[in-house]
Amino acid sequence: MPTEPTETHDLIRFENVTKRFGDTTVLDDLCFSVRPGRHVTLIGPSGSGKTTILRLLMTLERPDAGTIRVNGGKLHPADEKHRREVRKKIGMVFQHFNLFPHMDVLRNLTEAPVRVLGLDRDEAEQRGRDLLELVGLSDKAHARPAQLSGGQQQRVAIARALAMRPKVLLLDEVTSALDPELVAGVLDLLRDIARTTDITMLCVTHEMGFARDISDEVLMFDSGKVIESGSPEKIFGDPGHERTREFLGAVL
Repeated sequence: MPTEPTETHDLIRFENVTKRFGDTTVLDDLCFSVRPGRHVTLIGPSGSGKTTILRLLMTLERPDAGTIRVNGGKLHPADEKHRREVRKKIGMVFQHFNLFPHMDVLRNLTEAPVRVLGLDRDEAEQRGRDLLELVGLSDKAHARPAQLSGGQQQRVAIARALAMRPKVLLLDEVTSALDPELVAGVLDLLRDIARTTDITMLCVTHEMGFARDISDEVLMFDSGKVIESGSPEKIFGDPGHERTREFLGAVL
């Protein structure tokens, strides 16, 4: 059953959220919550609403009904000024990197902290260099994105999200656009971040081994609803819902 958002200390709360695209209901009266520091993975078939959840949190979409709260403040419904303030606490890594092609790697990492957070540029550059060291790309600070491999670009995208010091890191199928030989390196980096930081992570992935490794909780989605949730051991080892068993049987 879905996790009902009853705890006041939840970092993320979806309360009866509905989202439609035309005649299609993508999220159907959805309720779930995520506590601070937890790593929660969303699994399920394509089209079940997982990525829409991340897009709502990034305010790239708006719900048709319901309330979304982040860190105690309303993200939806809220005015644009308030949404911008809440959004500062959220970082997202997309499938296709979305780096600024006309900026070098270091500028990709410093632009938002300077412009959005008002960080001094020297401080932002030091933060950026520290993050490039974390992701193993210290020697690429002045390269352009086009000069990097796909795996390197995704590492930069992860560093760029972390440069904002977000409370929540959203990961949307971050390996789906990578060549198979590059996937392991990016997943290992994310495992390290999960192990060594207290950042809250909400992850959409079809990499079930990765989900098993990093997750505190796994939510199984189907037709816009959470049909089952639990620990990785429970969901992957002894799922209770027939639809979960069917899905895992097809992807494992």
